Amino acid sequence: MRDPRVQKLAENLVGYSVDVQPGENVLVEMIGDERDLLKAVVEEVGKKGGNAFVEITDRTVQRAQLKYATEEGMKTWAEYDLKRMQMMDCYIGIRAGSNVNDMSDVPEDKMKLYNSLYSHLVHSEQRVKRTKWVVLRYPNASMAQLANTSTEAFEDFYFDVCNLDYAKMDRAQDALAELMNKTDRVRIVAPGTDLNFSIKDIPAIKCSGQKNIPDGEVYTAPVRNTVNGTISYNAATLYNGITFENIKFSFENGKIVEATSNDTKRMNEILDSDEGARYIGEFAIGFNPYILHPMKDILFDEKIAGSLHFTPGQAYEEADNGNRSSIHWDLVLIQRPDYGGGEIYFDDVLIRKDGIFVIPELAGLNPENLK
Repeated sequence: MRDPRVQKLAENLVGYSVDVQPGENVLVEMIGDERDLLKAVVEEVGKKGGNAFVEITDRTVQRAQLKYATEEGMKTWAEYDLKRMQMMDCYIGIRAGSNVNDMSDVPEDKMKLYNSLYSHLVHSEQRVKRTKWVVLRYPNASMAQLANTSTEAFEDFYFDVCNLDYAKMDRAQDALAELMNKTDRVRIVAPGTDLNFSIKDIPAIKCSGQKNIPDGEVYTAPVRNTVNGTISYNAATLYNGITFENIKFSFENGKIVEATSNDTKRMNEILDSDEGARYIGEFAIGFNPYILHPMKDILFDEKIAGSLHFTPGQAYEEADNGNRSSIHWDLVLIQRPDYGGGEIYFDDVLIRKDGIFVIPELAGLNPENLK
């Protein structure tokens, strides 16, 4: 018998997140070996009158592909999958891999090929810009280990997060999006952080379950050359299977001029991928009330209550500051007291302190009002 929480999640993904309409083509991609949610999603697509197409990917096989990939082969792989993506109206990506470090020993030059020739073309340019899409993780023992919990406890946490009332959250985000759209100068203060930039005339975009599950952020982008100061991130992050910690950036006129971490050399190699990698493509404020601690899974970590993320690389088309890059690396700073606290100012007005919104119009996004 299917877990009713799985059924509810499938209904939300198909009916709310991508809003499948009769006759639409839906690519359902599963990375891993979980089948209950996959079957439930395919059934829900059928009930809505859509056409489900399924891709099941094994990360260990993909790792072998990447280790021995050539530039010519990567271009052909991208063209092959791009053609399929161009035929789709919707995309639902379910990630349930058993080892988050599967790609850690793929040579860096191969990962750069993948990011620039495949991921950028198939996902950034086609799937993100031209389909209705949502991506999510699915709970397993590997994710529970990252969260330092038992598998059963993680499943309970997961379904609390993913089956949140996102329509209610969407309404509560209106005030923050409106305020961001009126704001020019932003200042962020935290231990090791004093950063300022402009977001003037760059749209603020609400995220409430239509693109990511879990969700809970409003994002924009800084005006490209206005970022100055220093930011110290306090959440560890995975990039291409490598864990980076204690990341610190210094900016001058928008550009990262100094970058350090536990692996400074490798991090700077990533930031040197192209010119846009050293500029910021996204600034977002996170507030999912159930997500409190990082687990090196960015779909969860960027939504942490009382957090923000400040992202080197590609800007989103909906909030475009003109920055172009083959990377988009979401890095998280948590400002709750248990992580050192911090403040966000909009045009010199304090709007959030220690992770709690302090002006009345934003109170609806505080944890007690979203659960």
